[in-house]
Amino acid sequence: MGNFINFAYLAAIILFIFGLKGLTHPRTAVRGNLLGALGMLIAIIVTLIDQKLLAFPLGYILIAMGLVVGAVAGAILAIKIEMTAMPQMVALFNGFGGAASVLVAWAELCNEGNSNTAIVAAMLAGLIGTVTFWGSLVAFAKLQEYKSFKKPYDYPFQKIGNAVLAAVVVLLAVIGILLGGNVAVYILLVMVATVLGITLVNPIGGADMPVVIALLNSYSGLAATATGFVLNNSVLIVAGSLVGASGLILTSIMCKAMNRSLTNVLFGVMGDGGETASADDVYGGKVKSTSAEEVAMLFDTARRVVIVPGYGMAVAQAQHAVRDLTNHLEDRGVEVEFAVHPVAGRMPGHMNVLLAEAEIPYEQLKEPDEVNPAMSQTDVVIVIGANDVVNPEARNPKSAIAGMPIIDCDKAPTCIVIKRSLSPGFAGIPNPLFALENTLMYFGDGKKAILDLVSALKE
Repeated sequence: MGNFINFAYLAAIILFIFGLKGLTHPRTAVRGNLLGALGMLIAIIVTLIDQKLLAFPLGYILIAMGLVVGAVAGAILAIKIEMTAMPQMVALFNGFGGAASVLVAWAELCNEGNSNTAIVAAMLAGLIGTVTFWGSLVAFAKLQEYKSFKKPYDYPFQKIGNAVLAAVVVLLAVIGILLGGNVAVYILLVMVATVLGITLVNPIGGADMPVVIALLNSYSGLAATATGFVLNNSVLIVAGSLVGASGLILTSIMCKAMNRSLTNVLFGVMGDGGETASADDVYGGKVKSTSAEEVAMLFDTARRVVIVPGYGMAVAQAQHAVRDLTNHLEDRGVEVEFAVHPVAGRMPGHMNVLLAEAEIPYEQLKEPDEVNPAMSQTDVVIVIGANDVVNPEARNPKSAIAGMPIIDCDKAPTCIVIKRSLSPGFAGIPNPLFALENTLMYFGDGKKAILDLVSALKE
């Protein structure tokens, strides 16, 4: 039986790895998801067999009840949650994973006869899991734009306070280990780690949330790995390690995309500081609006067009209308590319998923480094709902988004910005691009604006 269990776990781990590999490209993403799901199904079934719960029918009944509740809740969320709210859902998933690790570690510490390895792992699971849970809840509140969390909350001696809290949590973990997994110390550790999880994420501004989500995803994986050592379960150790490593790699990519330091992320010092000009100073008397008919005339001589999608496109569900516009332009011999910023939207890959849903070829999706050098030779740039990722203020060293790599739409001969209003992006600062001489503002709902533009082109 032992060899069968190990072989089944190995098969599940291989499926996890191939599943992750499949997720690296839209064409294989569905297959990757299915492989990962199959691996998880095998791991769950084999774990139930290995634990010999068949002798305790009540155990299976409780597990079945949990599966039903979880499946129903997951299905309802998957159906009802809009694509624009997917980052919030991911934040909750991360948090629930951390909470599960905390509860499992607590349950194991209540049992006697735990090994030293299990006790150490339980303390780590409690620490990381608690920080992940509460940090994820704060991230959810920020993404949901709840009034009390919308803006970063700074307080005196913030860095020192977080460092002291981290030191206290580590000290409690050491004491708990020395006392053989004392439950009272573990509960105290969880309480202090709760405060640490809130204070780590609360000072971080909304524009940096994609980085935080990726980091919390890594934390949830590390908590799962520690739980695997608590339960002496090899497949949980490997699965958690894969999530933790991939989350950390994604965090590094996001930090590079936003010109942020990973150290700043870890210690919660990514506030939205910097000088910010007022909207009146930036836009006063300089903004020029346009219409679908005027924009259509610009395409009469255009040979190269770059489309920059953003969160506004997701809100308007305009991706299919954008595909129709792309097809129409290509039928007229226009070269069309999509400039996709790594943090466009509110989570990594947000725009890629939307464009893939509209069956826009993956080869047309370009990163900023690929399109920026040719931006001055691009006849027309169309910005659909993007804001912070095209904001020239990133070149201002005193700006709140100073140093963040952007898409150089301001360098194109003509820039069309489709947006409902002049409201700021998630960073909360005005965008000088909207007031430049070469920019025309096409105000309106993203989907309707694109459909009207397609109609004008046909006419």
